[in-house]
Amino acid sequence: MELFTAEKINENLTCIRLKSGELLYLLEGKEKCALIDCGYGAGHLGEYVKTLTEKPVTVLLTHGHIDHAMAAPEFETVYMNKKDISFYQKQCSVEERMGYAHAGLGPAADELKLDDYTPAEPDKEFFDLEDGMMFDFAPFHIEAHEFPGHTPGSMVFLIPEMRILILGDACNNATFMFDEMCLPLNEYKKILVVVKDKLEGKYDRVLISHHVMDADVDIMEQMIEVCDETLAGKADDLPFEFMGMKAFIAKKCNERFEREDGKFANIIYNKNKLF
Repeated sequence: MELFTAEKINENLTCIRLKSGELLYLLEGKEKCALIDCGYGAGHLGEYVKTLTEKPVTVLLTHGHIDHAMAAPEFETVYMNKKDISFYQKQCSVEERMGYAHAGLGPAADELKLDDYTPAEPDKEFFDLEDGMMFDFAPFHIEAHEFPGHTPGSMVFLIPEMRILILGDACNNATFMFDEMCLPLNEYKKILVVVKDKLEGKYDRVLISHHVMDADVDIMEQMIEVCDETLAGKADDLPFEFMGMKAFIAKKCNERFEREDGKFANIIYNKNKLF
């Protein structure tokens, strides 16, 4: 089964699409590359990346969840915010990832054998990814910015020369804000304002990490509006269930999370974690 496909965004930036819907981003500099996120650790991503570039690869993780960080042992140099290491450790077992594969691929996941999965490495050593770090992939740079909410250690990445911002799961069209690791919604809204103001005017394109690659450029402004309406008790509140957890979708949308009003940003939230 072909788990990965590659799509050129521009001459130096490639989107790697996983069959289960996750999106990874490979930035190629003159001498080395950056890979933003590495999926759930199935299909030997490291070998696939070698078909796209022969240059050494540094992995930068948006956060430590099962669908973003689990191929980390396939790479030597991996950066992750230390606040998310515990999530990586809890979710890195092969059994956990087999369950995730079945949720994302359905019956097709049965085609994956045990040796198709990256061996679990709970003691994998990560370089700490901190707010404000700048990485040089000449002639390009990647700026790392802290954006907690979805997880305590969520990070977003700006490629200033391309004026591209990669938000991962920190702010998207179905931002999960309902489980125990998420910040209360009012705290997330405050962080949204800070990050928006800090990055204002520095990007013309926004990329996210699931299914749809491009988000509206004004997604953070939209998300602030969604948070304000939700905190004021004015959300549409579509019931939502995920792995036994019940929550609510703030704005009416279809099964592909396309909002009825044509806007992009949306949250899935827990009414007990508003404040």
